[in-house]
Amino acid sequence: MSTNPLISEPVKDLVSRLEAMTDDELFAIMNELEKASEAAEGEAAEEILARIALAESETERRYPGRLLAPYRDWKQRQPLL
Repeated sequence: MSTNPLISEPVKDLVSRLEAMTDDELFAIMNELEKASEAAEGEAAEEILARIALAESETERRYPGRLLAPYRDWKQRQPLL
C-alpha cells in the first residue's frame, strides 16, 4: 500500500478530516491528490480518483451549485502551484 497518508488512510477517516478542514486545507488536499493521480497507475490511480471525488463532494457541499469553481479560483491565487 502507498506510504502517502492521503491514499493509505481509511476512507472513513479521510471523509471526517475533509469535513473539518478549512477551505484552504481542503483545496491543498485536492491539489495533492491531483498530483498523485498523475503519477499513479492501475488500482492506485482508481483509489486516488475515488478520493478526489470525495474532496469534490465536500467542495460541492460547501459551495452548492458552484461545482469546482472555488477550487479553480484558489489554484489561480496560489503563486507556486
